[in-house]
Amino acid sequence: MEILKTKTNIDFMGQRKLAMVVSGVLLLVSLVSFGVRGLNYGIDFTGGTLIEVGYPESADLVQIRTDLAEAGFPEATAQYFGTSHDVLVRLEAREDVSKAELSSNVLRVLKRNGGEEMELRRVEFVGPQVGEELTEQGGLAMLIALGAILIYVSLRFQWKFSLGAVAALFHDVIMTIGFFSVLGLDFDLTVLAAVLAVIGYSLNDTIVVFDRVRENFRTMRKGTAVEIFNASLNQTLSRTIITSLTTLLVLTALFFLGGELIHEFATALIVGVVIGTYSSIYVASTSALALGVIKSDLMPVAKEGTEADARP
Repeated sequence: MEILKTKTNIDFMGQRKLAMVVSGVLLLVSLVSFGVRGLNYGIDFTGGTLIEVGYPESADLVQIRTDLAEAGFPEATAQYFGTSHDVLVRLEAREDVSKAELSSNVLRVLKRNGGEEMELRRVEFVGPQVGEELTEQGGLAMLIALGAILIYVSLRFQWKFSLGAVAALFHDVIMTIGFFSVLGLDFDLTVLAAVLAVIGYSLNDTIVVFDRVRENFRTMRKGTAVEIFNASLNQTLSRTIITSLTTLLVLTALFFLGGELIHEFATALIVGVVIGTYSSIYVASTSALALGVIKSDLMPVAKEGTEADARP
């Protein structure tokens, strides 16, 4: 059987060197930013106090920060939370002041700016020990997920494919986290959950491509590995585009209409879906090709006695 005809005939693998250069540059930027700037961890990881208040009129963030600094909270950060009438104040954990006293003192300072009509929306406390445990457990969960995926893909396909899939997942995780580091966006538990979801999404996309690659390796009599990968990617392209676009449509709606509480969550998923779609086409497939995948790697293993049984 000759190489199957597809509706599209894009030479994806012909651009793999350029794609690897682009990925290498972006990964370098992400790693440098993470090493130099780090992540803007939320109180889920650092521990501290979060206070959300509502003002009858637009709040003056500069005045709020000045009042907090003069009251003995120079480390406090204040930002709008959705609208200019809603303000979110973050405070680092302090051992010399109780949680109740700390929140009371901050509210007293905030009322100077907003008056008695200021409305307290919520107060959250996270201890530093809890934040440290969440950081360790979150990183461990990510490593366990990647390790389990490595084993799963090795059992389902072949070790060269499993390394390609895991390389793509590491690529997606580093790029997504690097995006938050470069822009200084808040990184909390919801973002960590989004990163784990991105791992699952990207893996699903990669498995679909690898399934078609395995099928084509077994049915195409002629054609190099590059040509078979190209044919497989073109055959799954419509499915990849439709899946990505419908997912992004929902995530975009969440980003604009879901409110500030899930804003970073939606951002992480949008970035992850875009990067995951790209990596399933270029990073996973290119890595498998670089490891030297050949037809014999994917041919079913003949059972002993099969040839003898087939004789008349």
